[in-house]
Amino acid sequence: MTVENGRPASPAMHVLPERLGEVEPLDAPAKALSSVAGRIGPGALKDALSGTWLGHALHPFLTDLPIGTWTSATLLDLIGGEDSERAAERLIGAGLLASLPTAVTGLTEWADTETSDTSVRRVGVVHAAANVAAVALFAASLAARRRGSRARGKQLGLAAMGALTVGGHLGGHLSYAKGVGVDQTTFQQRQTEWTRVLDDADLADGDHRAVQVDGVAVLVAREHGRLYALANRCVHRGGPLADGTFENGCVTCPWHGSTFRLADGSVVHGPAAYPQPVYDVRVEAGGVEVRARPA
Repeated sequence: MTVENGRPASPAMHVLPERLGEVEPLDAPAKALSSVAGRIGPGALKDALSGTWLGHALHPFLTDLPIGTWTSATLLDLIGGEDSERAAERLIGAGLLASLPTAVTGLTEWADTETSDTSVRRVGVVHAAANVAAVALFAASLAARRRGSRARGKQLGLAAMGALTVGGHLGGHLSYAKGVGVDQTTFQQRQTEWTRVLDDADLADGDHRAVQVDGVAVLVAREHGRLYALANRCVHRGGPLADGTFENGCVTCPWHGSTFRLADGSVVHGPAAYPQPVYDVRVEAGGVEVRARPA
């Protein structure tokens, strides 16, 4: 990779979204879109859209539906001949139907990135705009085909695929380069040996503390005389669990309200879609020790 002025200059397809994330005028539409997304507050609907029930983010799963149907329709337009025109129409229609839940799940996932760097918000707005353009163009394509203007419909379909490609690339950048929708603890190195983190006398019943274990923050809590330990970084968007609320053997993240069971890290309710990593914890020689729980 070459470097220009201290910044990477390649690969270009990574650099372009990064530069897009520096465009400050995108903050205004990002704020407007965020006000809409914020209407989906914590609760059963938010959990469903976030993929809490699925065990991973729902939005990437749903994107396969419009992308797959529209790509198939485009291939039929290019190489299918007259006999495939009706099938292409049906595929476009199916993609349009699938685009609504896909957009809503993406919106609610993007809404939880307000604590991320501003580039994520900016790229997300352009990602959404490109996908909206794709939906509009495919809808226009379908309308033209049904009016009998098949050549015009195919032209609009190709334009729609161009917009969809831009949106898909930016979506990939948000997921793979920026970690949106990814378990935020995936790459944390967890200590597998017992490590002393504090004196037992320093943790009263009902108290909790964030400690460092080889550079990784671990939440240690004592509830009703029993010790618990979880990764302190919330799997959802990285919120500090030690700053959250503790009740009924659970901890609730202060950022987006994901609640985890202290005993095993299970998700009580989202928007988190992954369990919180658990540490074994014990008292040895007057000190509290923790280690990563074996998988």
